[in-house]
Amino acid sequence: MTNFLAILVPLLPLVSGLIIGLFGKQLGEKSHKVGVPALVMAFIGSLWLLYAVSSGGPVRVGFQASSAGPHDWLSFSLYIDRLSAVMMVLITGVSTIIHLYSINYLQGERGYARFYALLGLITFVILSLVSSANLFILFVFWQLLSWMLYLLLAYNFGHPPAVRFAFKTLIVHRVGDVMFLAGILLTYYLFETLEFSQLFARAAEAEILLPLWPGGQPVISAVTAITLLIFVGAMAKSAQFPLHVWLPDTMDTPTPVSALMHAGIVNAGGFLLNRLAPLYGLSPTTLHVVFAIGALTVVLGAGMMLIQNDIKKTLGFSTMAQMGYMVMECGLGAFALAIFHLIAHGVFKATLFLNAGHVIQASRHEPKRPVADRMEEAVSFSRATWITGVGVTLLLPLIILLIAHGILAIPLQDAQAAVIFLFFAWVTASQAMFSLYRLNAASWKGSGVMLLTLLLVIFTYLWVAETFTYFLYPEPGVAHAYFQVAALPAQLFDGLVLVITAMIVLGWAHLYTNIRGQRSLLPEWVASLRPRFYVLFMNRLYVDQFYSWAGKGITRFAQRLDHSLGGWKL
Repeated sequence: MTNFLAILVPLLPLVSGLIIGLFGKQLGEKSHKVGVPALVMAFIGSLWLLYAVSSGGPVRVGFQASSAGPHDWLSFSLYIDRLSAVMMVLITGVSTIIHLYSINYLQGERGYARFYALLGLITFVILSLVSSANLFILFVFWQLLSWMLYLLLAYNFGHPPAVRFAFKTLIVHRVGDVMFLAGILLTYYLFETLEFSQLFARAAEAEILLPLWPGGQPVISAVTAITLLIFVGAMAKSAQFPLHVWLPDTMDTPTPVSALMHAGIVNAGGFLLNRLAPLYGLSPTTLHVVFAIGALTVVLGAGMMLIQNDIKKTLGFSTMAQMGYMVMECGLGAFALAIFHLIAHGVFKATLFLNAGHVIQASRHEPKRPVADRMEEAVSFSRATWITGVGVTLLLPLIILLIAHGILAIPLQDAQAAVIFLFFAWVTASQAMFSLYRLNAASWKGSGVMLLTLLLVIFTYLWVAETFTYFLYPEPGVAHAYFQVAALPAQLFDGLVLVITAMIVLGWAHLYTNIRGQRSLLPEWVASLRPRFYVLFMNRLYVDQFYSWAGKGITRFAQRLDHSLGGWKL
């Protein structure tokens, strides 16, 4: 039964996509009557599959070509463990919601049937990607995902900007995929297998060193070289700086496409890092690089998000920053936290995009201009008010988290691991409390919501730190080993925690003071830099212009080279 479900879940959206693709003209705007039932059944099947895998262990189904011999990369197999099963539930659930939402949203649009056909096919591709049993098959579906995304972004080919940006997305993904393929080739050359279980075992047996230059020195660990090459592929797919430029430009597509892309497709990089976690756990160097790239992406993505005046682009840069958090968590060894973040962000961002589509559609039918916000008078500002705000929004969540962690004795023996979970919980709780506090809802209802929010955040992070981590990595000591490998030098880690904490407190103080209508706490020279930073982030740090300039230079060089070689005659 379990093996049958493992095949049926990805097969259902494939069959629905093929049927709609072949008979789209006859089905027309009734195409959803094929796509929606197929996805609902796939979602139910994935839930049952998650239960079966959780209680009975991983499932492997597939076949190998008779002529494959020792070349195991020719085998096509599905391997569904707890990680794959969780991802399948997320993918089918989000895709089902998007199928239902699109019934009315795209009514009367050109390419209605083509959209549903592509939606079913891309769901099949993502499901096959997360359940692939070896690195080569995963890479095949990784490639198909890029091509299917290109077709879905420009599904009706009636909007030139959408087609142009879809091609830009494909090109950026190709850059990452070249490095990904190089990592796969190096993996097979050194370890002679691409099967995950065999690859992890052989990579852990002995350390292989590779020379960076022909002379033999310096050298680099083979695992480090492989994981860095593969990580570039994950960077492109999950919009990590500086390969993020494709994501903000995909907003010309219909909102359901944006919802699927931001809730499912950009998560591929985080899944890849988790699938190869045993390999990444052998290279502290790579994990430190992953952490640095993720942290940089968080800061830059959030900065560019804050100055957008388009609702969908704001959400797009928000996704970039959230993917940076996900990658940063992997770099810290918190792989389970990254998957939880992936799931929460996928559901949250899909909902946001679908609601954004509703707002955009409603605004097109609204003849009146938005009513100007009423200017509020400055509220009295006293030291007691400031201390109360600090206590409620910053100190109270931290104190309760520390008490709960001590009482429950969460068994994260590594100090950095405990600090990581507590720090993320504190930041999340403080942000939620501050968002409620700035509403000035001084009532029992506002206080009750703040308390419930705090309890929910505490419960969620403690649950992730204990139950969910053990659920994804049930082998004793595995999750703890990842934290140890990813551990930063003690002084560097303590310094980062102190700096980020100071930034959060100062940022809170600045925002709180502005909300109260008082003068900014920032020095004059800092305030003078704000317009410059605004222009810099509004122009996306000029990364797009640099790529455009570099592309034109490469094109001119290739043309001159072609003309010069054209003069030679064989």
